[in-house]
Amino acid sequence: MSLYLKAEKIQSWRVFIMACAGFIFNTTEFVPVAMLSDIAQSFNMQTADTGLMMTVYAWTVLIMSLPAMLATGNMERKSLLIKLFIIFIVGHILSVIAWNFWILLLARMCIALAHSVFWSITASLVMRISPKHKKTQALGMLAIGTALATILGLPIGRIVGQLVGWRVTFGIIAVLALSIMFLIIRLLPNLPSKNAGSIASLPLLAKRPLLLWLYVTTAIVISAHFTAYTYIEPFMIDVGHLDPNFATAVLLVFGFSGIAASLLFNRLYRFAPTKFIVVSMSLLMFSLLLLLFSTEAIIAMFSLVFIWGIGISCIGLSLQMRVLKLAPDATDVATAIYSGIFNAGIGAGALFGNLATTYLGLNEIGYTGAALGLIGLIIFITTHLKYRHTFLLLQNK
Repeated sequence: MSLYLKAEKIQSWRVFIMACAGFIFNTTEFVPVAMLSDIAQSFNMQTADTGLMMTVYAWTVLIMSLPAMLATGNMERKSLLIKLFIIFIVGHILSVIAWNFWILLLARMCIALAHSVFWSITASLVMRISPKHKKTQALGMLAIGTALATILGLPIGRIVGQLVGWRVTFGIIAVLALSIMFLIIRLLPNLPSKNAGSIASLPLLAKRPLLLWLYVTTAIVISAHFTAYTYIEPFMIDVGHLDPNFATAVLLVFGFSGIAASLLFNRLYRFAPTKFIVVSMSLLMFSLLLLLFSTEAIIAMFSLVFIWGIGISCIGLSLQMRVLKLAPDATDVATAIYSGIFNAGIGAGALFGNLATTYLGLNEIGYTGAALGLIGLIIFITTHLKYRHTFLLLQNK
């Protein structure tokens, strides 16, 4: 094997490790979705109230993403990753031993702090350690890792939670995180901070209207998704009258759609990025609009959830790639803001879903999400038409 091929193989393994790290971080963020009912029973709470776990986690990331990234902006990236994993593991140990819901929320905030920095640096980091001419594929590999969190993480988390309790699920995540941390120590090289940006980058980014409107679009569209997705488990059981095992299968289908989305992104995005985003947002909006109707037949729900998953996964990949394109001189700062706003959307969506469930009924979460999705789509199209020439110039650089 030539030195070039050997180096490329090592680089590919490094990307794979980061994809595994993405899997762990996404699994722990969303696994409560599959266990809300069990957690609620443990603390004698209403299921809708335990959705606060999602909101607190997301808003902690929102508040801490930019300050934490700026505070760690000059740190060497490998040592930073190790510190983040230590915080992450400690948070999960606290989750396992949480003696009331407020301690569990505190543990989730601890995990969210690690999350806020991890996702601020990971996309640009993966592109740095990937083989040459395989940057898009590396980002796609990271996306597959995050998609597997819904394919394997959520259903397995639900199954483990049902068999031996939700605390064991968090314990298993801690053990997996420890394993990945050792692999990072073993295989990742030292990675000095590069093009991270600083607080001086903020005024420059504020003068880029395409980027600012992209952030607004992100907040609204992600809110649309999580208005329904946060409460998909009780929706399927209480509104769709599905057996809990079928509910797990639906989550599995949602996850598989993430892999399909990653393949579509790798193959199609570069040819027509704007059209790709518009189609993805449209898939999300129509899936939410038809969510209640899909409960009439199990095959309809499985099909709709698969399309829904493709839409939201493609949206996440596309918007992150566009952020990197619009801020190549301050990737970590721009991505930190994106991560914070993305999580603001998660928190807002969980809150909107809670309000819709409380005041309109659980069966209305799809319509509420679809309305938000339409607003996001209109803003994106309007912004693109207004600044089309600016984006074309950036794309051709």
